[in-house]
Amino acid sequence: MHPILFHLGPLIVPSYGVAVALAVLAALALAQWTARRGGLDESAGPRHAWNMIVLAVFAAIAIERLLLIGMNLSDLRHHPQWLLAIAMVHHPLLAGVGIAGGAIAIVAYARWAKLPLLVVSDCLAAPLCLGYAFEQCGALLAGSDFGREVGNPGTWQVTYVSRFAALWSGAPLGEPVYPVQIYAAAGALILTAVLCLYLARSHRRGDIGGAWLMGFGILIFVTEGYRDWEGRGVLLSGVLDTPQVVALVFLLLGAALLLNWRHISASKAPAEAGTKTAQNGS
Repeated sequence: MHPILFHLGPLIVPSYGVAVALAVLAALALAQWTARRGGLDESAGPRHAWNMIVLAVFAAIAIERLLLIGMNLSDLRHHPQWLLAIAMVHHPLLAGVGIAGGAIAIVAYARWAKLPLLVVSDCLAAPLCLGYAFEQCGALLAGSDFGREVGNPGTWQVTYVSRFAALWSGAPLGEPVYPVQIYAAAGALILTAVLCLYLARSHRRGDIGGAWLMGFGILIFVTEGYRDWEGRGVLLSGVLDTPQVVALVFLLLGAALLLNWRHISASKAPAEAGTKTAQNGS
């Protein structure tokens, strides 16, 4: 594909970096609407959503790059100019650490600003999902998170030929692979639309966050079946990889969140009805 979008003289502008920048802008734009619909403060809600997303992005990038520098510190001491290429490297381990760092930053900000975590999850679910769709488009261009080798010649496929795709992301060159990034991006866009429709209706706190966890977990579990598992942590003798295990955790957490709130709502209804009856009788 096209890991390099264009050149500005000697400066290389990577496709993945541009896609991530667009992902952040798209998430920020959508968050201005979801913050109001999700239940954050009418005036300060969009500002809080903006701050949380920006903080999460910076935390994820910083943690990813620091980890990469730490893993290659001995080589960088001998070749300090390689620091310029650090920003181009993509790896599943880095992505996982970055996501964890971003999530911690969001929780920390929510605690500091005294925002209910369930409301925060409702407000950020759709924007984060939309951002993931853009990120996967960038991954397709860069060769990151590439798919498994296609066995059937008639199957939809993509072939990487740029040496930068192999250098920065480890993509196999000259081999037809599944365009799994397109599957993931399309699924994320559909999930974003569903969450927005759900958010526009009356809902309880945590419902959107729970639906996002379940939907995103299913999306990750299915698409991982088409990805190459190199560097993704194969478990149970090749039955699952690490992202699929995380996806199952997401699925269970989302189901527990939805069921818990439905149970609480159902238990409160008879109690409230009994209270009203007693008041009328007195």
